[in-house]
This record gives sequence, C-alpha cells and structure tokens, in this order.
Amino acid sequence: MENNKQEEENGVCSAESVDGSLDVWSCQNSDSSSADHLVVMVHGILGSTDDWKFGAEQFVKKLPDKVFVHCSEKNASALTLDGVDVMGERLASEVLEIIQKRQNIRKISFVAHSLGGLAARYAIGKLYKPANQEEDLKEPLAESSEEPPKGTICGLEAINFITVATPHLGSVGNKQVPFLFGFSSIEKVAGLIIHWIFKRTGRHLFLKDEDEGKPPLLRRMVEDTGDCQFISALRAFKRRVLYSNVGYDRVVGWKTASIRRDSELPKWEDSLNDKYPHIVYEELCKACDVEDIPEGENHSDDIEEEIIKGLSSVSWEKVDVSFHSCRQRFAAHNVIQVKNEDMHIEGADVIEHIIDHFHA
Repeated sequence: MENNKQEEENGVCSAESVDGSLDVWSCQNSDSSSADHLVVMVHGILGSTDDWKFGAEQFVKKLPDKVFVHCSEKNASALTLDGVDVMGERLASEVLEIIQKRQNIRKISFVAHSLGGLAARYAIGKLYKPANQEEDLKEPLAESSEEPPKGTICGLEAINFITVATPHLGSVGNKQVPFLFGFSSIEKVAGLIIHWIFKRTGRHLFLKDEDEGKPPLLRRMVEDTGDCQFISALRAFKRRVLYSNVGYDRVVGWKTASIRRDSELPKWEDSLNDKYPHIVYEELCKACDVEDIPEGENHSDDIEEEIIKGLSSVSWEKVDVSFHSCRQRFAAHNVIQVKNEDMHIEGADVIEHIIDHFHA
C-alpha cells in the first residue's frame, strides 16, 4: 500500500493512503521506532477516516513514543450500511494487514465511535486467539504476568477496548434513538422501515434480522459462537471502557451506550473535575454472573435483557458525559468524538480523558 499524501505538523506525521486510510505517528525516528502499540480508531455510520483525525493527532502528541494510530477506512461512507458483520469482517482484515506491515507492533487497542464500536466488537471476535493456541502472528508474550495467560488479538497483547456513544443494546425501545422522541408508535414504525434507509445495518440495529431461525446478530455477539469468540475477545483486554452522552445525543441513547437498565442510570452532577468539565459520572462495573439480576428488578425475558446480561459478564469502566451547557449540545453525538475540530472542539476534554486514562 503506497501513500499518496504525507503531512508533518508539530512533530506529528500523518499519511493518507490511496485507499483512504489514515495513519498517524511521531515524526521523531526514535519515537516511531519504539512505538509498539497499535491504536485502531473506527468511525461510525456514514463516516470516514477524517472523523477521528483530531483524536488520532492528540494520541500521538501525548504518547509519541508509545502509539501508532491507524484510522480505519474499509467501511467508509455507504459501506457502513452493509451490516455489522460485514463491517466487522472488513475491519478484521484491515487490522491484519496493518500488523503484517508493522513488525514491531506488540500491543493493540481499539477506540471506536457509534456504530464503529459494534464493528470493532465483531472484528475482535474474529481476531481472537486463545492463550494456548500455538500459531501467533507475533512472538509469544513474555511469561512475566502473575495472572493466568489470556488470549490475544491476532497474537498481540490486548490493552484498551474503548467505545464512544455506541448502541451496544441496539436501537429498539424507549429513547434508544432519541430523535424518535420516545414514542413507542414512532419507534415501531421506524423498526419496520429502517432497512429501507439504513439497509442491512438498520436491521441489525433494530434487531429485525432473525433470519434462518437464528437470534438477532447483536444477541449472538454476547456469546462465543462458532468461529467468533465475542466474549472471550472482550475479556482478553486489560480494560473495557464505555463513554456515553447522558443527553442531547439524538442518535444513540444513554442506556444503550452505557449498557445499563433504566433503573441503573445514575444521578449525575454538572462536573467532576475542572480538567474534564464535561465528564459528569464515572464508575467501575465489575463482571457479574450471567444469571445475576439486581435486587428489586423485574425484567421480562427480552432480547435487550439478554444482551445486558451477556455484556455484563465482563467488567466495564463507564464514563458519562454531558454537553448540556455547550453551544453545540444538540450535536453531542459528534461533539463527544470531536468529529470536526472547528465545529466540535468543546468535546476536546473527553478526548483528553480517554488519552490520560489510556494504558499504553
């Protein structure tokens, strides 16, 4: 793959390839040669590599000798409508290509926005290798850890799996897609016609893909099934983090982005820290047994509850964000990512929070 455009600014090098991918790294040779941590950044629906340009540059500025950032391009624009599984397959192939070209890479992390978080979860399920699997793409990891060896992501040590405003529970149900205004009648109609607009991806998001007697894809993605080890892959990461908007996100609701039941949505304050003025709540949710249900809950045996139980079998750090006092609050879904530096810069503290807590 040859690059057709390379830029350098403030010690940060970036290269856009002919296929549209964007790589970002430190211009210092000593830094770039020691950067052994691949950070894969994945955009959302109808997105492009430019969506994570600001975030990628901030990563390299703060961790120049640690990370090499790749902004995914295999699912650009209308390709995001082909379905979560197809997107995940493409992303998995793209990651393998990068790893094969950069032989010094030893660690891997994912930072994904919106629909990209579901594609990333599918991709790692394909790329997961059990700890006892002999054939890795890289040399075996050092046996210095006191913990039992975990699996790897295509032979690399899995470090951070971070999603930003991702609809993990799908888009079905009250206020999961806020622009539908919470009216069940509108949501039901949307579920019937969504595949006309968002094609196969829409069917996956609204859980309308019960083809051939199989459960919906998002339900299947909370288990290890066949050649996709979805939960084992998540468990392989040292940390899993959910960033979610508590309001004003017109695309992805708070509950689905934070993997919570209605009764679990916390009360939040205006700000927790002057450094991160838009971070309003943080918690660490430990892994719980699939059968565990919080006391006092009376849940129907529906697909959403099954997805919550499955994803709760691993621990999550949950970070809640509010742009309620911001000029661009109605664009919260894009502000939380700083999709456009000029328009969405109010979300820069969220990017800073991601990087400051990143395990490099």
